[in-house]
Amino acid sequence: MSDLVYWPAEWHPHDATWLAWPHQESTWPGRLDRIPPVFDRLARTLGEVESVHVLGGPAGSYEQARERLRGATNVHVHRITTDDCWIRDYGPTWVLEDQGRRVAGVDWHFNAWGSKYELFWNDRVAARRILHSCRHPRIASPLTCEGGGLETDGQGTLLATSSSLLTASRNPGWTRQQIERELALRLGIEKVLWIDGGSLAGDDTDSHIDQLVRFVAPGRVVAAVASRVEDTNAPGLARQWQSIQGLVDARGRRLECIALPIPPPRFIQGIQVPESYCNFYIANGLVVVPQFGYRAADDQAMGILREQFPAHTLVGIDASDLVWGRGAFHCATQQQPRPIPSDACSTLSLEALS
Repeated sequence: MSDLVYWPAEWHPHDATWLAWPHQESTWPGRLDRIPPVFDRLARTLGEVESVHVLGGPAGSYEQARERLRGATNVHVHRITTDDCWIRDYGPTWVLEDQGRRVAGVDWHFNAWGSKYELFWNDRVAARRILHSCRHPRIASPLTCEGGGLETDGQGTLLATSSSLLTASRNPGWTRQQIERELALRLGIEKVLWIDGGSLAGDDTDSHIDQLVRFVAPGRVVAAVASRVEDTNAPGLARQWQSIQGLVDARGRRLECIALPIPPPRFIQGIQVPESYCNFYIANGLVVVPQFGYRAADDQAMGILREQFPAHTLVGIDASDLVWGRGAFHCATQQQPRPIPSDACSTLSLEALS
């Protein structure tokens, strides 16, 4: 693992979580009014365990965020304009430099998920504005990449899908090896495991890994599987499940794979929505898990994840309207890791601290 840069796992202690206030009607046609209460609860829940920084968005959105979040513990609203709320994908990927003593942010090139949308100029520069506002170093990368397409164990292994990185709409002319070298340079990654085959109907990210396979501990992942054979997602998720069996991480461990069934298919305005419990978010001592209104499926997912995070409190929050925007709580958050104290750096390796 690189001594120069280190990307901690999500369960590494956080200094903060970053959010972006929802305001774009086109993201949730006919349901935008149901979304601010979801972010209100998310921000207040996370504020109980760590600082929360919210990008307020345009003027009206900024004022709404300030009013709704008034009195919330540890929640700070910033006057930074955005186009959409999915800060995981356009916000900085926070890393640790100088043996873990200093926080910096990787600013990937963002082009709205392979140029699928036209309104993205503010999101493209949001990482730069965030880093400038909090005076942390900016690491600019030429790689077109979204944060939801990257997943790490904090010990040198990264999970990603070819469909969200190796595409002409994002990185024309880049080879797999060139992308792997860029990820190693910016994140300290030693090995990329390409997880292919899986997809979710209604997803517009070209199969981000955070909807499909997530680390829950070094050497262990949960993977989305279909709960019903008639689900159109079932064949691809089955191929994905087979593809991850026997994979070996950067430390030479064979991955332990735990099935995390998705809920039955659900449609909004005739479109199947990409519901996946893999879109959970790990905060300090807390895991926020999306709930989709299927009691049996929601309870099953909570039970599986509770076994994986016995030292964390699990909080289920309704995401049945949020997912109409094609994302859930991992997509809507970005963690800022806590630097490692100098005395700890002198006695422990970064790997041990992950």
